Amino acid sequence: MSSRVKLSINNKIAWVGLNRADKHNALDMAMFKAIRKLQKQIAKDKSLRAVILYGEGEDFCSGLDIKSVMQSKFNAFKLLWKWLPGNANLAQSVSIGWRKLKIPVIAAIHGRCWGGGLQIALGADFRIASKDSSFSIMEAKWGLIPDMSGTLALRDCMSKDQAMKLSMTAKEITAKEALAFNLITQIDELPLNSAEEIAEQIIDNSPDVIKAIKKLYHKRWQDFDRYILSSETVAQWKIALGKNQAIAVKRQMGKDIQYKD
Repeated sequence: MSSRVKLSINNKIAWVGLNRADKHNALDMAMFKAIRKLQKQIAKDKSLRAVILYGEGEDFCSGLDIKSVMQSKFNAFKLLWKWLPGNANLAQSVSIGWRKLKIPVIAAIHGRCWGGGLQIALGADFRIASKDSSFSIMEAKWGLIPDMSGTLALRDCMSKDQAMKLSMTAKEITAKEALAFNLITQIDELPLNSAEEIAEQIIDNSPDVIKAIKKLYHKRWQDFDRYILSSETVAQWKIALGKNQAIAVKRQMGKDIQYKD
């Protein structure tokens, strides 16, 4: 694995650390590629049940390393190129790649979470932030639009006018303000500890159920009523016929039995 990203696995939880602390975890080309590669690696590991995403050093991620990325005129092409308009390019993959994983992803945020860093965090299913963390949809200051797929999460979390206001002003906001905007899930003194606690609570339940809930909510949250009702029923039938539903019942009855991956 690239030195830009750290991976450790403990108790079926993948701990993913952005590892460019000397640059406040600013995104260069190597980090973009390392994150996408790691996402693919995690997707293939069927034993994993959750991901905790964090940043080494003083900040979660301070955004795009403009100076590094712009050293080559081809880097913009590499970031934005895609075969089809609806596909994710490299820039979008580092955010939506977490959303596309079948298992839940929890971002533990401290310090600055700006620009591309916030876009990455928006790809997570939950965002736990320290009270001294700060957030900014900062792209407009660089003459850019926020184009790393975070719009999907903003659509789910925030009202349109507030999302537009934050994007157009590029204003820096506090964790308290981010919570009020529903941009983050909760504030905690020790976000990594809280993230681990949530992950452990999640993996105590059937992996089939957790995967089905994530798929259902991400796919149908903004959909028509009939599609939601249909998707709920189909997912429930699959769960009922699966190997872990009976195990869930036995566990609730006090039997010491483990779920099957």
